[in-house]
Amino acid sequence: MEQQTTTFSISDLAREFHITPRTIRFYEDQGLLAPRREGRTRVFTRRDRTRLKLALRGKRLGFSLAEIAYLIGMYDTARDKNTQLTEFLNGLEQRKAALLQQREDIEVVLQEVCNFEEQCRQLLLARAASKSATEAAREAAKANKVA
Repeated sequence: MEQQTTTFSISDLAREFHITPRTIRFYEDQGLLAPRREGRTRVFTRRDRTRLKLALRGKRLGFSLAEIAYLIGMYDTARDKNTQLTEFLNGLEQRKAALLQQREDIEVVLQEVCNFEEQCRQLLLARAASKSATEAAREAAKANKVA
């Protein structure tokens, strides 16, 4: 049985998570990852891979980098995972509330956009009808002058 690789290069992680090496270096600069160096090469461990996975998941969920760092820090130091899970749950509840409010705000704006669209269409139809009536009257006047 082959032993599974326990270290990863920056290219390995970039490929696996479909991100750029620059993104990985950014997370390293922010203190979320701490690869060891072999010369100029970064060598990432399973711990780094897990932290990167958590950071990307946190970003996808809309957490700030500070919130992500806090939660990941708890993951490293907490003996009781319930505290970390409770904090994560609190963060998720806050994020959910914010998203629900955004959705409500978007629905209101969309309704306003639909109303304005309809008003604009009605104005264009009224102007087109008015223009047609004016042109018809001009044609009738011309026909009367000729006759």
